Amino acid sequence: MKQGIHPDNYRFVVFKDMSNGTTFLSKSTSNTRETIQWEDGKEYPLIKLEISNTSHPFYTGKNVLVDTAGRIDKFKKRYAKKA
Repeated sequence: MKQGIHPDNYRFVVFKDMSNGTTFLSKSTSNTRETIQWEDGKEYPLIKLEISNTSHPFYTGKNVLVDTAGRIDKFKKRYAKKA
């Protein structure tokens, strides 16, 4: 690895997929103010995710359209044919 370009403040963090509630423990340098108690009884910082490998259509094999913040509605409204 190249010296001096990688962060050195990695810590354990719990990631939570907000679409299905799945949680997993990993290391990260991201900052957060929220914490959660993990299965081992310790408290870890919590990072909320909109989508993860447990809910992404590519990994689940389901063709579920994920509409974040009404993007599809905005698109249809913008490019709809005006009668």
